[in-house]
Amino acid sequence: QIQLVESGGGSVQAGDSLRVSCVASGPIFGRYAMGWFRQASGKEREFVAAINWDRSNIYYADSVKARFTISRATANTVSLQMNSLKPEDTAVYYCTAGFGPTSSWVGTHTSQYSTWGQGTQVTVWS
Repeated sequence: QIQLVESGGGSVQAGDSLRVSCVASGPIFGRYAMGWFRQASGKEREFVAAINWDRSNIYYADSVKARFTISRATANTVSLQMNSLKPEDTAVYYCTAGFGPTSSWVGTHTSQYSTWGQGTQVTVWS
């Protein structure tokens, strides 16, 4: 079973930047996509960004486009660079990994992923 461990996050003022990272470990077989979702207090978990196995497909939520950048330096690491942070970006950020029908697959819904990290808190103060 894949294990995901996030790092980074914290508390910053609006306009600042943060970077969260995630490392996958365990018996991993196959080419999997990785992504980030977030969940604000009292709200459902929502898609933020995702990247496929060979980095040829990247998707962002409209709310973070041009501000956030997802990257995958190695097969089992994914990072999210968050710039120009806003108070509405405050949430617990979860790393996820999932397998699709091909290596080009990348999912944007929580139901498409079966493995999740423990989450890391990002708080943005106005």
